[in-house]
Amino acid sequence: MTIQFSQLKVGDSAIIDECRVNSDTSSSQVQRLMMLGLTPGTRFSVVRVAPLGDPIEIKLRGFSLSLRREEALGLWVKLL
Repeated sequence: MTIQFSQLKVGDSAIIDECRVNSDTSSSQVQRLMMLGLTPGTRFSVVRVAPLGDPIEIKLRGFSLSLRREEALGLWVKLL
């Protein structure tokens, strides 16, 4: 089941399925996500979410990364 990154909750583990360019994202945003290590097939887990829901901290490839929901609009994942 593929869902958007913004639908993840604390404790969820997922695999990056794809990075899409759509009306809400630009190719430069998608390219930036991929440069940060969010490439298809990468496993990660959601560590915490800020009190107001933004940003989201994830753990992947041995480091932590915080993303705003709007930055990750083009990111689609598969839950583990």
